[in-house]
Amino acid sequence: MKYLLCHASGGKPPVTVVARRGAAWFGALVLAWCGWGISLRAEDAAPEQAVVQILTYSQVPEFDAPWRFEPVRHSAGTGFVIAGGRILTNAHVIAWAKQILVRRYQDPRLLTARVVFAGHDCDLAVLELEEPAQLADVKPLEFGELPTVQSTVVTCGYPAGGDQMSFTRGVVSRIEVQPYAHAGNRALLAVQTDAAINPGNSGGPVFQGNKVVGVAFQGIPGLQNAGFFIPPEVVEHFLKDIADGHYDGFPQAGLTLEPVQNPAYRRVLGLADDGRGARVDSLRAGGPAARGLRPDDVLLEAGGYPVGSDGMIPYQGNRVAVGVAFQQPQAGEVLRLSVFREGKTLDVDVNMEAYDGDRLAGSQYDQPPRYFIYAGLIFTPLSANYLETLGEPGRDYLWKGLAELTYQLYHLEAESPGSGRVEPVVLCGILPHAVNADLSVRGRVVVNRINGVRIERLEDVRRALLENQGARHLFEFNNPEHGILEAIDRAAASAAHTEILRTYGIVSDQRL
Repeated sequence: MKYLLCHASGGKPPVTVVARRGAAWFGALVLAWCGWGISLRAEDAAPEQAVVQILTYSQVPEFDAPWRFEPVRHSAGTGFVIAGGRILTNAHVIAWAKQILVRRYQDPRLLTARVVFAGHDCDLAVLELEEPAQLADVKPLEFGELPTVQSTVVTCGYPAGGDQMSFTRGVVSRIEVQPYAHAGNRALLAVQTDAAINPGNSGGPVFQGNKVVGVAFQGIPGLQNAGFFIPPEVVEHFLKDIADGHYDGFPQAGLTLEPVQNPAYRRVLGLADDGRGARVDSLRAGGPAARGLRPDDVLLEAGGYPVGSDGMIPYQGNRVAVGVAFQQPQAGEVLRLSVFREGKTLDVDVNMEAYDGDRLAGSQYDQPPRYFIYAGLIFTPLSANYLETLGEPGRDYLWKGLAELTYQLYHLEAESPGSGRVEPVVLCGILPHAVNADLSVRGRVVVNRINGVRIERLEDVRRALLENQGARHLFEFNNPEHGILEAIDRAAASAAHTEILRTYGIVSDQRL
């Protein structure tokens, strides 16, 4: 399944963003529902007065030429005022922002804002005006409960880059865990509605009555009448997380469950045929679940929710993936599990925590890519962002010869625990010069060793090259069939290094 995020971009075609497994681009995303004659009036203030238009000027780095940035891009989204005089919106609305301007409801003035917190895993962000008093007269919106399936919701915002607010209606069609396209490798609770997708509505409030029951954020390209908004539970978790002045992120259990629905297999495990319990298939080394669970444990309950044999839990009248239970605690809080192990039922307390060990497999934001250049050889971490510069995820990686890169980033550690690298490094390209002209490899390969040093992270590249005193630099690269060996003269490379940087107009040879 592909998910779409798209900015209302000043005069340019919307930027399409596709997410698969761990890869996703970004943009500003937007939802709108069709409806007329909708009233959101409160007795003392109209809720729409708290809804603002957000104009973002952003600049994205080029991950295959990591010292450069793309031209400044203009895009539009929506946000709304919450308690404390701050503005809530989507993280993808303000990602890579250089300047953020806010326009209040029916007000021509442009107000300067800055990002206070950004949760890219949950696609939420909090902004603050440079002069907070400019929102002093705005009544903040309040949050309601998770809407029920088949109930009606109203979205308001600024779709299609228009200057006038739009009010549209949709029906909640289902509630389930969905991949969040902005991060690309995170799945959280989401609400689906029969909504169209229109650029500019990203970050807009979804109302029932005068209460906010969601934040519009993504859709599925090519699928009509289907859009998604972030539910109150996810929004409130994010706001509670940042209350201490630091954003930790949503906890990740670090386990894979397999259904236990076959009656014969349940008898082998000693389980009653009551539809409860899913088997622990694998555990991520160092993850929270690995400290209390074992492979082949049967998870019966998580955080008070009974776990079905299909790995689902009942949640406010819905059946959703058990991951929702693991994501409810804040980082550092304890989640109680009930498991069936070796014929006995026991309780296990797990200290939950956010996990960023897979950050390279998801889209990265706001921090420019790391790189190191030596004698025209460009080294940078292997990441989802880098792969996206080479082709559309999941479709043309293989024929472009990128199978080894994809395997190294997404599958190696899972298939061979302990063999993966902290930060796989790729030779992403070469700045042509006489000193490197004889190299047959010109880029798009994973660096295995340099001068005998196994490359675990980018700093190892720098150390292996600068500390070498031999006559040559020896490089070992991986590819789908076999390793490739290459060598360059050390003295010639060192002498040409500064000249190459000057020739190609590169100010710095590294960002570490």
